[in-house]
Amino acid sequence: MQLLGEAGAGNDAAPGLSQQIHGQIKARILQAQLAPGARLPTSRALAQALAVSRNTVLRAYEQLESEGFIRSRMGAGSYVSDLAAPSSSASPTTPSRAASPRTPDSPLWLRLQDYQPSPVVQGPGRAFRHGLPALDLFPHALWSRLQARFWRAQARPGPRASLSYEDAAGLPRLRELIAGYLSHSRGLHCRADQVLVTAGSQQAIAMAALALLRSGDRVGMESPGYRAAAAALGLSGAQVLPVPLDGQGLRIGSLQALGRLRLVYTTPSHQYPTGVVMSAQRRLELLAWARQNDAYVLEDDYDGEYRFSGVPLAPLASLEGESDARTLYVGSFSKLLFPGLRLGYLVAPAAWLPTLARLRSVLDRQASIADQAVLAEFMAEGHFLRHVRRMRRAARERRDALLQAWAQELLPLHPQHRLQPVPAGLQAFLPLADRTEETRLAERARRAGIELGALAQMGGLPAHSQQAGLVLGFASVPTAEIAPAVRALAQAWRDGSS
Repeated sequence: MQLLGEAGAGNDAAPGLSQQIHGQIKARILQAQLAPGARLPTSRALAQALAVSRNTVLRAYEQLESEGFIRSRMGAGSYVSDLAAPSSSASPTTPSRAASPRTPDSPLWLRLQDYQPSPVVQGPGRAFRHGLPALDLFPHALWSRLQARFWRAQARPGPRASLSYEDAAGLPRLRELIAGYLSHSRGLHCRADQVLVTAGSQQAIAMAALALLRSGDRVGMESPGYRAAAAALGLSGAQVLPVPLDGQGLRIGSLQALGRLRLVYTTPSHQYPTGVVMSAQRRLELLAWARQNDAYVLEDDYDGEYRFSGVPLAPLASLEGESDARTLYVGSFSKLLFPGLRLGYLVAPAAWLPTLARLRSVLDRQASIADQAVLAEFMAEGHFLRHVRRMRRAARERRDALLQAWAQELLPLHPQHRLQPVPAGLQAFLPLADRTEETRLAERARRAGIELGALAQMGGLPAHSQQAGLVLGFASVPTAEIAPAVRALAQAWRDGSS
């Protein structure tokens, strides 16, 4: 009985010998090569034939018996069990001949085919990778001490020991601290019972879509806009419709022209990716539209802390009374601490929180207890606010370095390529004439070792906006590296045009 082929003991990637014996005997039983009632070799005989230890064969036989493929009787040997023969159309095949399973065709599966996640890029941020904060300023040593303190507390019985399941809405202490931060620093007066801790802003957007939208509902979204948000809003089968922008943000007239909408998604503090800041008048008009049309507003304040003159703008949600609130507010720690932390929050009417917490529990039960506890300590001890101020200063300094280098190094060679104003945020936006120019300039930058975000790849759903442009992230680039990078970019674009 030859059971071991090329995947023998010399192949480090192969399963253990016992698993190989188990797998090949099971395959022969399922393929009817070993008939019901057939007697298997004794463990001693098979071990000798395969030049393995008897215990290896015994382990394989024991697993086969526990799975019901064979039965053994003391002193009588091991026999193939009487299993009902599968139909020919359903009979399993060997791995080498396995047919590919039929591709799922559910509506959600098909919708996901249109979405391409951003590629995973390893290593530190380089010029001009967008979407990253100043990771070089993260307080690694302090964060490590807080983590160590948390794990020491778990080793001692007491109120701070918590390695079990917790509230799906988030640790109560962290929710209190988030509510306090939003009330005192962002002008959004809310309570802990309105705050749901999420796995970043992306989960918050997806949860809002799943909870509020029905299949066939129509949703308005800024165009160009955040591509991952567009995909999340369509999870429940809603139709996502583009709403164009102007210098004051989302155009209310265009929103009204779309007719009946269930929800509108917006980034009013710093529109992604163009950088437009929604005016106060436009904010009031948007909220009035929501009241008149019985619609919801999903406000994504992904980097609202990074305003470079005056204080950060108060959220849309702060302009409403709790009794007629229609705005769900989404925030994230990714752009203030580091994206891999995967902690954010959703602020909603308190009466909604129990149901939203049930949804969170169904999706992934809860956020990491350790990460929540460490972040809570980081905030409670005042480190978070100090870090926010430090990150804002660094982003402003790097923004200024980019604008100065652009004026001195790039505009003399390419006067048509003028950046939009950058009053806030982590990136600058360069509008372009068309997608052909966008592709050409992005490719020349890539060849020069410079990363730029092309609007075609990041600006909402493919059929939305044909607006062209490039996004330059500056926050993650040390100030001293910005001018040389702009100089290299100017040269790359010049060489490509000669």
